[in-house]
Amino acid sequence: MEDNQKVSIEQLQVQIDALKDKISQLENSRKDQLSIAVVSGDLDKVLAAMVISIAAAAMDTQVKLFFSFWSLSALRDPNKSPKGKDIISKMFGCMLPTGTKKLKLSNMNMAGMGPKMIGYLMKKQNVMSLETMFKEAGELGIEIVVCEMSMGLMGFKKEEFIDYPNLSYAGAATFVADAGESSIQLFI
Repeated sequence: MEDNQKVSIEQLQVQIDALKDKISQLENSRKDQLSIAVVSGDLDKVLAAMVISIAAAAMDTQVKLFFSFWSLSALRDPNKSPKGKDIISKMFGCMLPTGTKKLKLSNMNMAGMGPKMIGYLMKKQNVMSLETMFKEAGELGIEIVVCEMSMGLMGFKKEEFIDYPNLSYAGAATFVADAGESSIQLFI
């Protein structure tokens, strides 16, 4: 009987060790990282993405933003106008906002008065402007990845985007891989 108990205890210990190993693997499978897919080009939604990103980076969380589709407007530099665009690319360029100061609100845009009112309230309450948030994000090491497919569909060129220290270009698979490693994923 003692031999059977000894074998059972040894078997239990092997199972416990295997479970501890699996728990350790699960605990280490996610990084202290925030991945946000930013697809909206609405001022309030880009603001939300930047506020959350800066807060996370200030808490030493690695942050990766994947800008796609309409959000690319926020990254366009109004002082840059690349050459060699086809007619459709030029049309998209004219129809879409150029830069953070031209973004509209998702609700209550009120013919352009809404963004001005939000800007006034932000200044009055000492909230950083969106431009300052991008500058702060760069200083905090927040990475911004521009979706190459969206950029191509909309006819944007690398030369027309803002100067940002951690800006890169990649496809959706890069975001999916980053998000898979992240402890937090958001879609805005």
